[in-house]
Amino acid sequence: MASELIRIGIFYDGSFFDRVSRYYRYGHERRARISIEGLHYFIRHKVAELEGCQPELCQVVDAHYFRGRLSARTVHESNPEQLYYERVFDDVLMRAGVITHYLPMMESSSGDREKGIDVWLALEAFELTLYKKFEVVVLISGDGDLLPLVRKLGTLGTKVLLMAWDFTYTDSYGRRQVTTTAQSLIREAHYVLQMDQIIDSRSARSDPVVDGIFLAPAEPPAPREVADGPVGQTLRGRVKDLLPEKGIGFITGEDGDDYFMHVTYLAPGVEFESLEEGEEVVFEVGPRDPAYPRHPAKNVRRPTPEDTEEESPAEEPSEEGPAETEE
Repeated sequence: MASELIRIGIFYDGSFFDRVSRYYRYGHERRARISIEGLHYFIRHKVAELEGCQPELCQVVDAHYFRGRLSARTVHESNPEQLYYERVFDDVLMRAGVITHYLPMMESSSGDREKGIDVWLALEAFELTLYKKFEVVVLISGDGDLLPLVRKLGTLGTKVLLMAWDFTYTDSYGRRQVTTTAQSLIREAHYVLQMDQIIDSRSARSDPVVDGIFLAPAEPPAPREVADGPVGQTLRGRVKDLLPEKGIGFITGEDGDDYFMHVTYLAPGVEFESLEEGEEVVFEVGPRDPAYPRHPAKNVRRPTPEDTEEESPAEEPSEEGPAETEE
């Protein structure tokens, strides 16, 4: 049994971890986000079990989080509340002693791309292992591009513990979300924890170390008619804050709320480029994704004479009854 301190370095692929955390918050029966501190506690106990020592001898001496990030201006234009949520998560990482590394994301007409973050993670992990002499490096990632890192760490005598997840679920928009871990990483890592299986196993239901991975489920918010009432309704509104290069914009509805509009939400025959600020449109209110603050405006189109007729109130009968005729 080992009797010396085992130094652990943890390296997060931020995009991978975000998908995992969203899955357990919105697509899994636990309905809870992952606790960073609880996850580190779980890692210490698992390393102790694998290395045959006491958890007190297994210490996380370094933890690093890597992710691409859009500019504040871009996020503010598309989803202002996201800036707040990003800051809240930064506070969570800071309190847990996790060092953040953000790389500006490439913005293009084909979509925002996270490029080069895996290279940065690999270089930092290798350099820090040389400097701090980690006995175990924990990778929270499914990216097969990290395979050279795993092999290089092996030449240093450092063991790699891979935290792997494989899951599929359907989000609130009906989109199928798939997350997997590269088989090349699974084959090369010294230790592999198939986390989705560990968390869903029967033994985990009574294991406080596994339960500690998750934050206490949040209390559901009180129902609000403004937030959830209009789903399925057809409303009028006016277009604003158009970003043609990204194919997004907003509509201020007749109820006073703002609705998110995407180029894929437009009705057939409506071109995004033809829409103008302040133009009146008709749309259907879609269900809101829990991760976003606004309802989407679906089937966006220009009003037709039929829409005007439908909104015209029917002529009410006179309360005065038929006129009397003089005999």
